[in-house]
Amino acid sequence: MSREERGQDPTTPFYDRPTGGWGSLKSVLKHAAKDRIRLGVVETLRRQNKPGGHMCTSCAWAKPPSPHLAEFCENGAKATIWDLTRDRCGPDFFARHTLAELRTWCDHDLEAVGRLTHPMRYDPSSDRYVETTWPEAFKAIGAKLRGLDPKSTVFYASGRASLETSYLYQLFARLYGHNNLPDSSNMCHETTSVALKSTIGEAVGTCVLDDFDHCDLMLFFGQNTGTNSPRFLHPIQQAVKRGCKIVTFNPIRERGLVEFTNPQSPTEMLSRRGTPISDLYLQLRPGGDIAAIAGICKHLLKIGAVDRDFIAEHGHDFDAFEAWIRASSWDDIEAASGLPRTDLVEVAEIVAASQRVIGIYGMGLTQHVHGSDSIGMLVNLLLMGGHIGRPGTGICPVRGHSNVQGQRTVGISEKPELVPLDRLSELFAFDPPEDTGMTTVDVVQGVIDGTVRGFIGLGGNFARAIPDQHQADPAWARLDLNVQIATKLNRSHVLVGDGAWLLPCLVRAERDRQRTGPQAVSMEDSLSHIHGSMGRRPPASRHLLSEPAIIAGIAKATLPPKPQVKWDDWVGDYARIRDLIEATYPDQFRDFNDRLFQAGGFYRGNSARRRDWQTDSGKAQFTKPQGLSALGEEPGQGVFTLITLRSNDQFNTTIYDFHDRLRGLEGDRMIVLISRPEMERTGLAEGQRVTLVSAVEDGVTRRIEGLSVVPYDLPPGCVAAYYPETNPLVPLAWHDRASKTPAYKGAPVRIEA
Repeated sequence: MSREERGQDPTTPFYDRPTGGWGSLKSVLKHAAKDRIRLGVVETLRRQNKPGGHMCTSCAWAKPPSPHLAEFCENGAKATIWDLTRDRCGPDFFARHTLAELRTWCDHDLEAVGRLTHPMRYDPSSDRYVETTWPEAFKAIGAKLRGLDPKSTVFYASGRASLETSYLYQLFARLYGHNNLPDSSNMCHETTSVALKSTIGEAVGTCVLDDFDHCDLMLFFGQNTGTNSPRFLHPIQQAVKRGCKIVTFNPIRERGLVEFTNPQSPTEMLSRRGTPISDLYLQLRPGGDIAAIAGICKHLLKIGAVDRDFIAEHGHDFDAFEAWIRASSWDDIEAASGLPRTDLVEVAEIVAASQRVIGIYGMGLTQHVHGSDSIGMLVNLLLMGGHIGRPGTGICPVRGHSNVQGQRTVGISEKPELVPLDRLSELFAFDPPEDTGMTTVDVVQGVIDGTVRGFIGLGGNFARAIPDQHQADPAWARLDLNVQIATKLNRSHVLVGDGAWLLPCLVRAERDRQRTGPQAVSMEDSLSHIHGSMGRRPPASRHLLSEPAIIAGIAKATLPPKPQVKWDDWVGDYARIRDLIEATYPDQFRDFNDRLFQAGGFYRGNSARRRDWQTDSGKAQFTKPQGLSALGEEPGQGVFTLITLRSNDQFNTTIYDFHDRLRGLEGDRMIVLISRPEMERTGLAEGQRVTLVSAVEDGVTRRIEGLSVVPYDLPPGCVAAYYPETNPLVPLAWHDRASKTPAYKGAPVRIEA
């Protein structure tokens, strides 16, 4: 395949300029003007992601020890502007609107009302939220929790909550009597936690920021850097300029890994020239990563480009893996990957010529029925060359929300074996529950079948983020208790019934003043570094409480007093919570308070990076996938594979606006992307309204109507549409087999014209 044949299809929409550059700058200025930002927002952005400043609530990418003049990206600026809006959503708003009406609003319009200002309770007689007081809310919620079986309740956490908040939350859950602590990781990178833990002994990636200064090859799989982690483009660009090669595998040509202009470089901005990023950009089939990596490995074995000494010392089960690779035919590899052998051989030759390789991936690997196998294959490829545990090498999952990895680190986990229960028992004089709690998939099933009776949501928009939404939507109103801790109104807050409470909290950029003065919080980035964050903006309302204060208030109203459990002291001084984290995890959080604002964050360590493999075998584990495709089943006649997407003006379920600039798309989110050859084959016309129907035959009808057909540069056999609008097409049972992460990147659908 020639370079020209690999390029962009010019007959379909696309963004013809570099990522970053003037487009990014104009986007930030547009959002700033629309939200009428104050000077305080500018000051917050100036300090964002810098030592002693405010850590972005958007993505979890690393914060460098020597920050740029502006250490925020386009989407980080949008998140901060969105948080610090002047608009308010108070009791007067809820007096004017019933929840039945609000359920007809789109996601963007719900959040755009503004910041929540008062604690509210749902009044079923009027179908409205009505104002309440914090003491009334805590008392009523505590009484309801005391009357419920703890095992029938769920404490969900979005990835925004700080380490301090997360530690108190998991402690409250376990003192109350359950491990039902799913978080947003369950919907994105839980596959990472399971697959890496079983193969290299660590549930997180092995890279640090310095590795990107020394690698000579980066392999990207299913990661949209330009939208999901734009600050990552700076080290990528620098690596390219010093000669590092970039090879990208993704069904969609995402502009961030095609070309980038640094908005902070006057030379690049004035010249309007971008840096080409990927040496090869290969648009494989959805779920074809296993086969693509198998092809690379097959050629490496053929030419003998394998580090046999490393494998002998550090690897386990390599012989079985090698036999599986040799037995896999090139015909099957090409069919499953959608790529020709010549492309995969070319990549293998680049790998063989590289001394230091980093494997980078996103949800394009994790959100498949066999996503764990995909990650296992990437680990296999890196281990074949000894590319884990040396400077400039490693595996790098790029996490989403700002502290989603850190929450797992401090105990937000449904898996008790991942939490030092013995230390919690010793510190707080109780017997923590040892049974496995619920994942997100389990929670949704429990809401539908009625076994879940109580739900506390610490941030996020759980009801909108889940698969099989239309099956779950009516069931939320049947819960005995539904507590939503939030900053803005969203879909989860209007799908409620009697026993619902809406509790407003501070955002991270706001001043958090407690008994001992202003408080700092902390979070962990994608590269396992811990950063302190200090908010300085005035709170949106004098009625707001911090997340730790809300958790402590509910806990005190629910649990009997215990001398070892000092909620008031901890909320009065967050440094005491950090002392508890250090006492619980002494090896990872040594001198926590002293190192809180260390430039670049402090590293909590990683055993696999030291080649200390904490696996069952004591070595790095080679694995055999169940097959060459990560899809749940091979699409049959008339069946397409649905890939769900987030737009450039979106973060998770938050829709900032209706522009998807980096894909050349604008306006309506109710669209379905499909290649021109597939349009011709199926007789579809541009702009035609169609219905997507789930092709999973389980007795449940799942359909999304009114989607407009848009031609797009995609491989054959697949379509793409926006998340969360098309989440109802993903069955609850359609998830990674090892981790239960929903298969949002590989659901089978049919098109009804």
